[in-house]
Amino acid sequence: MAESKQRTITVEINGEEREVPSGITVGGLLSHLELHERLVVVERNREILRRNEYGDISVEAGDRLELVHFVGGG
Repeated sequence: MAESKQRTITVEINGEEREVPSGITVGGLLSHLELHERLVVVERNREILRRNEYGDISVEAGDRLELVHFVGGG
């Protein structure tokens, strides 16, 4: 029985180790986590990323990501 297993890498997201697909971009990661990129600020290895670069920046094994969500309210 042949099983197709997707390769994953381990990263830290908001202090928690997570397995994510290998080769994913920051934008792809947000989609994978069902987060809207306009409502999230991403810090990768202590560097705040520009939203327009999310699709160009690859997530690497061992990366430490902080995802800060904006919530509307009044």
